[in-house]
Amino acid sequence: MQMRNGLNTPHRAIAAAVVVDTAGDLLLQLRDDRPDIIYPGRIGLFGGHREGDESALECVRRELAEELTHDIAPERFVLLASREGEDSERKGGTFRGDFYLVRDIPRDKIVVTEGALFAIAPHEIAQIEDRLTPTARFALDAYFAMISKSS
Repeated sequence: MQMRNGLNTPHRAIAAAVVVDTAGDLLLQLRDDRPDIIYPGRIGLFGGHREGDESALECVRRELAEELTHDIAPERFVLLASREGEDSERKGGTFRGDFYLVRDIPRDKIVVTEGALFAIAPHEIAQIEDRLTPTARFALDAYFAMISKSS
């Protein structure tokens, strides 16, 4: 957690990705069911907190390399959406989330090191809507809006 503008207001900055495999399925993260993490047991995106002065893109690349053991070139990431404002998880703090899309990830080449892999066809997402983390819901809404514009 960083402090924003030199004030004592905690600032949480994350970067995460909607990951689509070579078959077109969404590769999501079933979060560990531990009380010391945000949204235990829920379904979220792969990604995490920004460290030091790294950019959102540097963060999402590092996090996916760590969590999927798969290095993805920066030019393969497309910025989907960003969200900034009050941090609903940390009262009195602020939040910044940058959400990317990365496609054509070979499912057989990844090893999930945090949580578990949860793969689902895009047209089945409504079946798990109530299990999604708020940030996953936000990013997936942006993803579905983007693909509906392109069809």
